[in-house]
Amino acid sequence: MADGARYSELSRPGLKARAAGRARPPRIEIGLVNNMPDAALQATERQFADLVADAAAAGGVDVRLRLFSLSGVPRTALTRQAMDGRYGDMTALKAAGLDALIVTGAEPRTPDLRAEPFWGELADLVDWARDNTASTLWSCLAAHAAVLHLDGIERQPLAEKCAGVFLCERVADDPMVEGVPAMTRMPHSRRNGLPIVDLAAKGYHLLTESREAGADVFLRREPSLFVFFQGHPEYDADGLLREYCRDVGRHLRGEQAQPPALPTGYFDTATESAFRALAAEAVRAPQARLMIRCGEIAAAFTPPQPWKPHAQTLIRNWIGQLALAKGLVAEGLKMVGDGVMT
Repeated sequence: MADGARYSELSRPGLKARAAGRARPPRIEIGLVNNMPDAALQATERQFADLVADAAAAGGVDVRLRLFSLSGVPRTALTRQAMDGRYGDMTALKAAGLDALIVTGAEPRTPDLRAEPFWGELADLVDWARDNTASTLWSCLAAHAAVLHLDGIERQPLAEKCAGVFLCERVADDPMVEGVPAMTRMPHSRRNGLPIVDLAAKGYHLLTESREAGADVFLRREPSLFVFFQGHPEYDADGLLREYCRDVGRHLRGEQAQPPALPTGYFDTATESAFRALAAEAVRAPQARLMIRCGEIAAAFTPPQPWKPHAQTLIRNWIGQLALAKGLVAEGLKMVGDGVMT
């Protein structure tokens, strides 16, 4: 489990095992390498921890989630102090006996990922995970960095930030998408993308894609099972709302030249109209006081979260693959129905 009582539930046996009175099953050890900026660090930690806890409970699998970070990710002294004793470094990670990793994205500071201060550590982590984990899940920027390091696939800058909830189609059958509907909606938030044709040419297996957002979930065996998320199934319902308001603030402070585009398929009509009016006023006379109005609009909006059950299914399937790899269940068994191993 993560260091701290908050995630102690992650190490409990699953519901089915407890009900049957069986002994605690062998444990799956997962490392969460959290590279998100300070403002999103705790939320990202909780989001992935909750998904893993739900999957472990539903599948009757005992999972321990441990926290790690890259030293090259810029942090304030206050955040480093809060992480001290809870987050391990890469040396600790490699000695932890982990079965799998979840590696989050980060906020990029340069157009070229290889110029990021954490690039060397992250590239080393890709190599280590390939040979030392049963599976690693790479999220957003971490997915971009992994395919760049592995195969030289360059992410492409987008004309406009890809932000919103996009309709995604399941385009392949695989245990990772067992139980995922043919069409789902998933949140994406990024300024760069990976061309599907480039991924296919290098042997990546596309599982879900969006006509608007491009590749959503794809994988490759390295021989470790590498699973890549370009989107953010872990997001809370208000994640895109908070990001939009953050970008509005950057525009009002002069840190961003243009007001941010509205997230696609997320706001209702009334909220979109209110934010459009705010953006028009900000263009005429950007003032910090407009953030008060932004907060008022945000408070009146109830965010949807249509992706949550699909996110739970994806992580449950991933935990199921780890259980198979560790021999906790017999070959051929799979997650069915409510996710209990049968």
